[in-house]
Amino acid sequence: MSELPVLTAEEQRVLGSLLEKEVTVPASYPMTVNSVRTACNQSSSREPVVDYDERVVHETLRALKQRELTAVTWEDRGRRTMKYVQTISVRLDLADDERALLTVLLLRGAQPPGALKSRTERLHAFTDRGAVEACLVRMAARDQPLVQQLPKQPREQDARWIHLLGPVDLPAGEASSAPAVDRDTVIAGGAEARDAKVRASYGAVASSYAESLIAGLDGLPFERWLLDRVAAHAGTDPVVEVGCGPGHVTAYLAEAGADATGIDLTPEMVEEARRRYPDGVYEVGDLRSLMRPVNATGWAAVLGWYSLIHLGASELPAALEALVRPMRSDGWLVLALHSGAEVRHHDSWFDHEVDLDFVFHEPADVVGLVTAAGLVDAEWYQRGPMAGRGESTDRLYVVARKP
Repeated sequence: MSELPVLTAEEQRVLGSLLEKEVTVPASYPMTVNSVRTACNQSSSREPVVDYDERVVHETLRALKQRELTAVTWEDRGRRTMKYVQTISVRLDLADDERALLTVLLLRGAQPPGALKSRTERLHAFTDRGAVEACLVRMAARDQPLVQQLPKQPREQDARWIHLLGPVDLPAGEASSAPAVDRDTVIAGGAEARDAKVRASYGAVASSYAESLIAGLDGLPFERWLLDRVAAHAGTDPVVEVGCGPGHVTAYLAEAGADATGIDLTPEMVEEARRRYPDGVYEVGDLRSLMRPVNATGWAAVLGWYSLIHLGASELPAALEALVRPMRSDGWLVLALHSGAEVRHHDSWFDHEVDLDFVFHEPADVVGLVTAAGLVDAEWYQRGPMAGRGESTDRLYVVARKP
């Protein structure tokens, strides 16, 4: 193109939606006006969430067609239906990785590289955050730059990037606004280094941590209700808790009648679980290599009870896939996490020196990833911190079924 198009907010959302759906749901592409409207108004993977009516979407599509950024095709089966395709990816000569990043920037505004790595998983498989950054640099170095890096804000862990195809809304007084969170900072030194820190930190606090949970699930009526549902669903079939810590949740399920197994990355935690619950089954293991139970075709339920809280955002899709794969048909995945937009570092915990980062996740992001992993009937619950128990974070619980 002789020069880059300048897109309105509505044009950005419409083109971003067409670019996204062409890759993620090709069977529904090209798209009718109504399907474009639905895609624009999604409540997940969109920032901000909008509520366009059909007139706005239709007029936007027509304007884009006049500028040759969309084109019309017709479906000949039955009643002839006019459908739209995007042409901007060809006109800008976008490679697959460039297209994926531009799509997310159009749909979600300014983003740091780590968030872009996570949010482009279904569009393009970047190997790591470095690959994202290299692509952004390449896009910024074009004769007509497509993206630009924003100045890093105070308290921001990583600078954000924006597209240059039109105005991007940024909060007034941005320096004092809440910064975007790059949840992949926890693996900046590599996943193996992070895993080593997790093992060492939990090993150091194992005894004190277990002692703090001596009351188990007392005073947690919601959690008991949820675990009772899991036990009732499983019956006598096997369930597994990955990241079981000192074993109290696995023990609760076993007492409720489930054939429960606990695995944990930290040997000291497994020792605590075996000592406190000698009749239980506890093993050292990594949730990312979970195997099927030896006595069944799959797990009736897999629980990630605060066991994904040290993973970067880009690691979650693969971790969820690893948990879903050995589940039986109609099995449940149950997750418990800290809710929010934060990476919280601890260098002291239970009066022990540690080096541990806790990653907080937004409900919509987690539910979206669970759905993308092929699970259905997803339900989620959020509760505030219980100060009497020393909690300081909102808690998120997600339950979904493998069809």
